[in-house]
Amino acid sequence: MVKNKKDTTTEEVILAAAKKVFVQKGMAGARMQDIADEAGINKALLHYYFRNKEKLFEVIFMEAAEKLFPKINAIFEADQPLFEKIENFCEEYISIVMDNPYLPLFVLNEINQDPDYFLKKVWTGKSKPNPVKLLEQIDKEVRKGTIKRINPMHLLMNLISMTIFPFVAKPMFQKNLGMSEVQFKMAMEERKKEIPRFIIDSLKK
Repeated sequence: MVKNKKDTTTEEVILAAAKKVFVQKGMAGARMQDIADEAGINKALLHYYFRNKEKLFEVIFMEAAEKLFPKINAIFEADQPLFEKIENFCEEYISIVMDNPYLPLFVLNEINQDPDYFLKKVWTGKSKPNPVKLLEQIDKEVRKGTIKRINPMHLLMNLISMTIFPFVAKPMFQKNLGMSEVQFKMAMEERKKEIPRFIIDSLKK
């Protein structure tokens, strides 16, 4: 059945409301009633479009994943100097996750629960991260002597870990460091420059 314009508009309103609620309360804390209230509709209508919050979350996640993973792949495979790739990776990844802060935790939870299903569902075609060219580029730079000796796999892990962890551990940072939401966002903006600077400085001879 093809949805009419009204159906599509209602669905878009629901998705926008759900994204806001998930950002505020997280997957575990969000309730369907919260989403219905934010969307200005009754709960029955919400269930007509999405039978549970897991299905709703999956749709929102897939939208974010379709933005993130192809962009990351484009950076991995680009014909650019290594240091530029590191800078571009941090800029793109942090920007997208700031708009979709639930993304890292959702990925980790889904992979831990059913890695085969998750990878088959999400990482298809251009959405499947393919760091082979980046790893080969790192190895080539090491062999040329232009950067310090490092295992390419560890450099990739460092890059990903340093961008992902602050979002996963956000509640801990906010509690322990007394960071407000605004302060956390400012810190993440700063990390777009701080992470590549730190990694690049560690690689330079």
